[in-house]
Amino acid sequence: MELIINNMKSQYTVANKARKSELLDQACQTLSMHRKSVIRLFNRTTQAKRKKPGKKKQYDSPELIKVLKDIWFVSDQICGQRLKMVLPEWLPFYEKHHGNLSKEIKAQLQSVSSATINRLLKPYRLHPKFCTTKPGSLLKVHIPIKTNQWDESIPGFVEADTVAHCGDSLSGDFMWSLTVSDIATCWTENRAIWNKGAHGVINAIKSIQEALPFELKGFDSDNGSEFLNRHLMRYFARKSIQMTRSRPYHKNDNAHVEQKNWTHVRQLLGYHRYDNMKLVALVNNLYQNEVSLFNNHFMPNFKLISKHREGSKIIKKHDKPQTPYQRVMASKQIDRGIKIKLAIVHKQLDPFELQQSIQEKLSVINKLVNLDRKQKRKAV
Repeated sequence: MELIINNMKSQYTVANKARKSELLDQACQTLSMHRKSVIRLFNRTTQAKRKKPGKKKQYDSPELIKVLKDIWFVSDQICGQRLKMVLPEWLPFYEKHHGNLSKEIKAQLQSVSSATINRLLKPYRLHPKFCTTKPGSLLKVHIPIKTNQWDESIPGFVEADTVAHCGDSLSGDFMWSLTVSDIATCWTENRAIWNKGAHGVINAIKSIQEALPFELKGFDSDNGSEFLNRHLMRYFARKSIQMTRSRPYHKNDNAHVEQKNWTHVRQLLGYHRYDNMKLVALVNNLYQNEVSLFNNHFMPNFKLISKHREGSKIIKKHDKPQTPYQRVMASKQIDRGIKIKLAIVHKQLDPFELQQSIQEKLSVINKLVNLDRKQKRKAV
């Protein structure tokens, strides 16, 4: 039977229309099959031999995917557009830790597009509680809502927010993270505080001011009580720093810092409850050193250039991804002496070593968090 089918197939592929019709009639009688089934049977061989349309894939080699995966995981799984920007700077560090790459792989890494990077990494991408902002309504009259009074192209005008490390309960004492992000350069600093008292918040802001490579000129926050209090108002008044606030229940007013709450805090520490005061010093050691250096010197981000409406669509345009360090170095408002100091620090850094150090410190922090959980379960 198989010989008969193969013989008919070979005749069918070269036959004209009339001969094909005769062969189909014979096959239907011989094989007791429907005409359409016979056509599919005869065409199956010819369809398998057809070449797949489109260009031949160039970037699917296991070695290339391994390099992309390694760098992607170290960079906290950033998008393809941002990953393409870090590849030229990160490749020498990758070769330092993993050995030299072939010329072919290097050429492919230089020519691969961001869309192809997203396609190659898609199989490995993983497919996260309540509001913790307690309103400070007494001072809303004294602190203006930010509109357009700032020149956001000048470094020094920042947005600030806090993140609660409370687990699934706001009761009791626990750690908070204060995030401050500059609008012009995207330079971001984080500090851990115990509860949200004015004294702890002011000390954290002082520490962040010392770490910023520019002078703090404006401070915009939400309407939380940790910001809308007289102690912070007096501190900013003495330093001649403008203090503004966002509109209540409008998170997009603080879009710059809200984004950093996820990339700089939640991705790092997760949603666990940090109710041991010892954790504050450990987390601050991480925030002030490796996390600040890694995010500000090696992690590129987009900046919105323009936004306009066309009918029902809002069209946004972004600049090319740059690291905060690159934006600071390109800024004309920042002193040359500060840039020289930053350049010296940058030359001594290795993103892979920083990420390894981050993971080592996180393991110590997580052990303490898990130990506290076990002790609480035993007590119950």
